[in-house]
Amino acid sequence: MAQPFRYQRRVEFRDTDAAGIVHFSVFFNYMEEAECALLRELDMNVVMTDAEGSFSFPRVAARCDYRAPLRFGDVTTIDVSVARLGGSSVTYGFDFSLNGQPVAQGEVTAVCCRLNGDAKPDSMPIPSDIAAKLAKLVQ
Repeated sequence: MAQPFRYQRRVEFRDTDAAGIVHFSVFFNYMEEAECALLRELDMNVVMTDAEGSFSFPRVAARCDYRAPLRFGDVTTIDVSVARLGGSSVTYGFDFSLNGQPVAQGEVTAVCCRLNGDAKPDSMPIPSDIAAKLAKLVQ
């Protein structure tokens, strides 16, 4: 089984709600932040270019299930893996923990798309070199 990519981040005051815990919506920002860190680690980026132009991975689905709160100053660990790798899509899995205890679990599905200026992005197969890098994270 592949090792997930591990990312840590401290909860900032701005991330908390009136009850002093991280607002549910902030977990989606944390997932995107961890995904971007993973892409950098793999020498990739959110928008990439090949001989045909630019392409990216717009999100088509996202979810997060919550088990325990995070509070200002907590340092959460986010383990990122690839739950599913298709021909043109990737689903990332995110496991949040605090001091080894589960906090939340999320998923984000993105589709590889050619960027066509102002036109609607067109789905395309994930380039083989990128698929090979992501395949190393499949759980």
